Amino acid sequence: MPTVPSVLFVCVHNAGRSQMAAVYLSALAGDRIEVRSAGTAPADAVNPAAVEAMAEAGIDIAGSSPRILTADAVETSTVVITMGCGDTCPVFPGISYRDWALDDPAGRGIEAVRPIRDRIREKVEALIDELAPGTPRAAPADAG
Repeated sequence: MPTVPSVLFVCVHNAGRSQMAAVYLSALAGDRIEVRSAGTAPADAVNPAAVEAMAEAGIDIAGSSPRILTADAVETSTVVITMGCGDTCPVFPGISYRDWALDDPAGRGIEAVRPIRDRIREKVEALIDELAPGTPRAAPADAG
């Protein structure tokens, strides 16, 4: 049985971009890809504008909590996708790293967060096509 690829999304606060990316990947890839997210300096709560933007896409992240990045999470990932954590993300040999240049939704209203959310979905869909090619994507409610 083939190994399921594992993706770790990392941003500084694990309150916006990495949360949106993780939930999109979970919703669209189902159990074909293991998904985690973490932050180098986690916030106390998920960004309310990110919660609202994802709710508009039919996905509830209101109950999500920012988590601290651990070396184990990085070491056990097939792909680590960073989103603005700079030099604070640990780097291990043999792990595939990618940086997604995305605006930080921190302190922004819903109008500014919607295009970030939509760009994240595009990147996640491309990632699914790469890591789990030829498999159908699940569709979050109202996210079409």
